[in-house]
Amino acid sequence: MIRPSVVLILAFLIALSASAESVTPREGWRVIPTEQSYSELLGSVRQAVKEEGMAVVTDVGPTEVAAQRGEVIPGNRVLGVFRNDFAVRAIRANVPAMIEAPIRFYVTEEENGTATLSWKTPSHVFAPYLESGGAELKAVAEELDGIFEAIGSTATQK
Repeated sequence: MIRPSVVLILAFLIALSASAESVTPREGWRVIPTEQSYSELLGSVRQAVKEEGMAVVTDVGPTEVAAQRGEVIPGNRVLGVFRNDFAVRAIRANVPAMIEAPIRFYVTEEENGTATLSWKTPSHVFAPYLESGGAELKAVAEELDGIFEAIGSTATQK
């Protein structure tokens, strides 16, 4: 029979390890750890998006709302980035593919006070639609790959 104190300790350790999880590289993702703080990286990403002629069309995160409820969690923000000409091209190539837009950057605060920038590459995001979306959707995805890479590189070099 397992003692209740052992169960509590195990539950605490599991919760602790889950809260310490960082975004790690995985198939179709770019993950760039930085020395920037969470707020610095957020500002850098927003500036880089503008510099690349793209737009932040969604901006959501639980950190500030959680704080209003008395919860403290690390900085966590998702920025949806897109541009209308890409939307038009994607829709013309494959209407269902637009469910994936905007493509998102993910800014996460690490335990040591630095932040990480990550995103699913546009080619990965649009991959399920390429068979029916043809060459045009592939071209959109590849063009966006370059733009997202430029945004990521610029934002993380500051």
